[in-house]
Amino acid sequence: MTAHLDPDEELINRVGQGDIAATQTLVTRKLPRMLALARRLLGDAAEAEDVAQEALLRLWKQAGHWVPGRAKLDTWLHKVAVNLCYDRLRKRRDMVDAADIELVDEQADPAKRLDQVEVSAQVEAALNALPERQKLAIVLCYYQELSNIEAASLMDISVDALESLLSRGRRQLRALLAGQQQNLLGHDAVASSDGTAFKAISKTTQRTA
Repeated sequence: MTAHLDPDEELINRVGQGDIAATQTLVTRKLPRMLALARRLLGDAAEAEDVAQEALLRLWKQAGHWVPGRAKLDTWLHKVAVNLCYDRLRKRRDMVDAADIELVDEQADPAKRLDQVEVSAQVEAALNALPERQKLAIVLCYYQELSNIEAASLMDISVDALESLLSRGRRQLRALLAGQQQNLLGHDAVASSDGTAFKAISKTTQRTA
């Protein structure tokens, strides 16, 4: 991937030169995505915050040595965060409780918010039941919205292998949610939190690289 395709190249160069404003911009731009990724993989808000901050700290330390064109910043940062998450997951023995993950529209009325919690927990439970590689592929492509090329690079696999993981993951998610699919599809409120991923589950959307 050539350097001019990376929208963060100028920003990381400024961070490497000690530009405080650029560093603040980088944190504002990347922290929410890293938090979302870590929380999705870990299921724990406090741990997710630790991972996101550590990933950004590593990027800040790397900024002065960044080589344009060698890697896309967003892909590199995702890979660091994923590795940090897996380090923590390897130390765990208990499975993540999907009910602890809240993806709720705070503007919704109480009854609607309860429905959202239930639906989100169902989707998260199914996602957490996937084999690790399938789950990671789904998270990267449908929640983090990385391209197939970026996700495959991050996972150190070919695009064909990634697409195979996505296909198997979607099939298994559909099977896990088969008994609840009509209920899930009837909740418009979920669109803001799980809509992209569930579109992939319910309609087997094909992504392009």
